[in-house]
Amino acid sequence: MDLHERARARCHWLPDLTGRTGARYQVLVDQLAADIASGQLKPGDRLPPQRLLADALEVTIGTITRAYREAERRGLVEARVGSGTRVKGTTEQPPDFHHLSRAGHDSIDLSLSIPIPNPLRQQQLAAILQQIASLPTAIESALTYQPEQGSPLQREQLCQWLNAQGLMLLPEEVILTEGGQHADFLALQALIKPGEAVASAALTYPGMIAAARQLGLKHIPVPMDREGIRPDALERLCQQQRIRLLYLMPEYNNPTGLSMSQQRREAIVEVARRHDMLLLEDGVQFVTPDLRGTPLFELAPERALYIFSASKLLSGGLRFGALRAPSNLMPQLRVALRAQCWSSPGLMGAVTCQWLAKGHADPLLHWHWDEVRTRQKLLHEVLGQYNLSSHPCGFHGWLQLPEPWRAADFVKLADSRGVTLIAAEPFCVGTQPAPQAVRICVTPPASRERLQEGLERLAQLLHDEPPLMPPLL
Repeated sequence: MDLHERARARCHWLPDLTGRTGARYQVLVDQLAADIASGQLKPGDRLPPQRLLADALEVTIGTITRAYREAERRGLVEARVGSGTRVKGTTEQPPDFHHLSRAGHDSIDLSLSIPIPNPLRQQQLAAILQQIASLPTAIESALTYQPEQGSPLQREQLCQWLNAQGLMLLPEEVILTEGGQHADFLALQALIKPGEAVASAALTYPGMIAAARQLGLKHIPVPMDREGIRPDALERLCQQQRIRLLYLMPEYNNPTGLSMSQQRREAIVEVARRHDMLLLEDGVQFVTPDLRGTPLFELAPERALYIFSASKLLSGGLRFGALRAPSNLMPQLRVALRAQCWSSPGLMGAVTCQWLAKGHADPLLHWHWDEVRTRQKLLHEVLGQYNLSSHPCGFHGWLQLPEPWRAADFVKLADSRGVTLIAAEPFCVGTQPAPQAVRICVTPPASRERLQEGLERLAQLLHDEPPLMPPLL
């Protein structure tokens, strides 16, 4: 055996590059990505040493070094001293969202999708609590056990408010939950069996990823374009396997900020009907009526569920939400919710519905939407020269980093300059390679001035040259 044959015999992974055109290192990376996606290479698998693979493929070691470096930049592998280059695992945990308690005084948080701080929020909550305390019937109602579907009065009050926002819901088709994440988990647990498949955009809300994993569901990523989920890609996946439910955010995807046109929504509904697939629309990222498209429960009421939450409007601490569902699915949802927590807390529902009723929250909400739009304009003024996507009512923007930046390096260096960000990994479904991108939230800073300071630090960082990458071993 000659040198090349001996090297090939020792390589546990040997890509076939026969007949492939293009730069050899790029062809190698593309084949690596394909083998990871197919499951031939699994998280934690070690790639052959660079010299060995170079001999086996009869290319220069420089080609292999460049390929491994590009694969690491694309989030496919990670190189560590002493352990070589390994396929990147999917065990990274989403941020615990308590990092602010460990941050320095000068740290500017642009990582959390939360309502903009405003003293009016606390003032209104205090007033609402006083109103409830002055009504004996309200106190008594809040202290009693609630029906599984939630208080009829609270469901009626909530639907009246949602109707005024252009979301035409009926109290009997709504079940109250402990926030949007609970509604997400409830729908999956009640309607999908362990081992069955659900799908979502390849980049999606980490809470959905966690819920599907916790329930033992097969979570399939759907390729995306400038409007999010591609109907043609969804159709192909449905032809290959049975997908029971599609989770999506038509108004604006978290994290990419992409919105779906009316034509895109109708195309997805067609695919769902053709393959008898449920649609779970997450409306937690609430938008104003003038910017909202047609909700999927209007296009396909027989199969579409809709999630509402007060977290982005009033306060995440209230833990109050709702799930709209077709009438034939409501019995399963009621049984599942009763097994989980019996019912949503009456007091939280009373506070939220009273706050929204009769225009009590209007001054806060009007200020909130005006401020969010202004902050989105500021985001684009400072970083608009880069590949940035967002929604006018969005709490965040999605920045695809220019070459040769890697997201992990950018987040780390931003932190060293007092700005906290989240990279793409927590939003990636399955073994989907993480893009070199970061989510930038515009809502956590208490003032526009503080936000602008954080954005300008990021702009300066982007202007600077990224640090030199250490050589791979």
